[in-house]
Amino acid sequence: MPMLSEPSVKYSAFPQVPLSDRQWPTRTISAPPRWLSTDLRDGNQAIVDPMDAHKKSRFFDLLVEIGVKEIEVGFPSAGATEFDFIAGLVQSDRIPEDVIIQVLTQSREDLIRTSFASLAGAKQAIVHLYNAVSPAWREQVFGMTRDQVREIAVTGAKVMRDEAAQQPDTDWHFQYSPETFSTAELDFSLEVCEAVMEALAPTPEHPIILNLPATLEAATPNIYADQIEYFIRNLPDRDSAVISLHTHNDRGTGVAAAELALMAGADRVEGCLFGNGERTGNCCLVTMALNMYTQGIDPKLDFSDIDRVIETVEYCNALPVPARHPYGGELVYTAFSGSHQDAIKKGFAAREVQNDPHWRVPYLPVDPADLGRSYEAVIRVNSQSGKGGFAWVLEQKEGLKLPKKMQSDFSPHVQRMADELGRELNAADIWQAFRSAYHVQTDDKHFQLVDYEERRAHDGARLFAGTIAVEGREQAVSGRGNGLISSVLSTMEEAFGLRLEIIDYTEHALTTGRDSRAAAYLECRTSDGRTIWGVGIDEDVATASVRAVLSAANSAIG
Repeated sequence: MPMLSEPSVKYSAFPQVPLSDRQWPTRTISAPPRWLSTDLRDGNQAIVDPMDAHKKSRFFDLLVEIGVKEIEVGFPSAGATEFDFIAGLVQSDRIPEDVIIQVLTQSREDLIRTSFASLAGAKQAIVHLYNAVSPAWREQVFGMTRDQVREIAVTGAKVMRDEAAQQPDTDWHFQYSPETFSTAELDFSLEVCEAVMEALAPTPEHPIILNLPATLEAATPNIYADQIEYFIRNLPDRDSAVISLHTHNDRGTGVAAAELALMAGADRVEGCLFGNGERTGNCCLVTMALNMYTQGIDPKLDFSDIDRVIETVEYCNALPVPARHPYGGELVYTAFSGSHQDAIKKGFAAREVQNDPHWRVPYLPVDPADLGRSYEAVIRVNSQSGKGGFAWVLEQKEGLKLPKKMQSDFSPHVQRMADELGRELNAADIWQAFRSAYHVQTDDKHFQLVDYEERRAHDGARLFAGTIAVEGREQAVSGRGNGLISSVLSTMEEAFGLRLEIIDYTEHALTTGRDSRAAAYLECRTSDGRTIWGVGIDEDVATASVRAVLSAANSAIG
């Protein structure tokens, strides 16, 4: 079905910013910004059922715990719930000394006074004043001229200044947003901000926060960065202003816009954990902070237990964190593809022997363990998976390090199970398939070891004597060879007529420590030319090798 209209008629490209000598493309982010969480305000107004006081309180505690130092706690004039929550925070003395709360108000005298009333008694606080300045709002919403819109901002700033003077015991900070900055004329945004600064008289020691929001993300991130750099270059008394960013995600590039705008000279970033917010959301603080983390920068936010952060956010917002959300999603560190699994498995193996701590595992931009995730979920197995997948799972869950050729032998068993079940295979499924394929720790084996002893003959040969259950009936057997395995093979040939030739043998400990068990792997050739594998697991490595021979024998007759 065709679109309803021609886009070239209905829409037009966003205009370029007149900044031919832009500097931000040559810069890099080398330090974290000041972070402000607006989860309790912008995030709260964007969910179906706004948070009650209990949920807001729990969310506030989470933000403090992960290290957020500036928190926009609400819109006091929105109603009693908001006002009471904010006043309760202040009066209960729950705000740490190094955390400053912020409230939002439109540039209306009654709303500004209500905002200051909610903060009565606070040690320090930020009052965030805003009014929209873009042409669409001036012309369509307000029906006002530029002069009238500028006067709204200045009048509000003066009320804010006077209200603060009446509560001198609080360390007041002022923030002003030329709302809809991203779609406004840059010269007018500058004009309004200059007028507000003139009314409030900020200083380098006590600067104003100028928040420049991409209220509607209407262009590519580089345009927003140009807007920020242009604004900063042309703002008088730049050292008396903190430049703050508040990006939205309408085009899906809210984080990128904030990152480029930081390169353009901004100081502060507003956003929500996991990007909640109006329409498609705000800048995701988790993503942006961990992007910095993977570049060797400490973001000063702690996501070392990201699953607990997710649990709290999902409970408070009643919104799920998507499975593919950067860093936090359930599946973002998970590989199902065989080639991906093989590369990751080899990356972890290389990491065990590398001489430096630098992280460089294929397909994993960050070590999941840094965020409190285990490695078990890194590789998961379904019908798209390859040998690296199930080999990783068996190594992580059972300690088995399958020889590469054995992985190829076991692969059809896993593929067959995946096709039959038609779902992802979990560790228990794979372990069951392995046990069944190689007759490991199962009761339905043809040959089962009951007990044995080994000794050396006068001529140096090794003698094996033991009891083997055949279809449940115990039988005494014996044999000789130049080693334990060869004496068991000799026993199987003499007692049961089963001839096996050893091609390869490997063994390893399953765990470390005094109580460690051992695994033994045998690659054998049968008398009719087939290649088969046997596996033995036991507390004793010698017994494990005996069990491996019997496992191969069961496969040979299987």
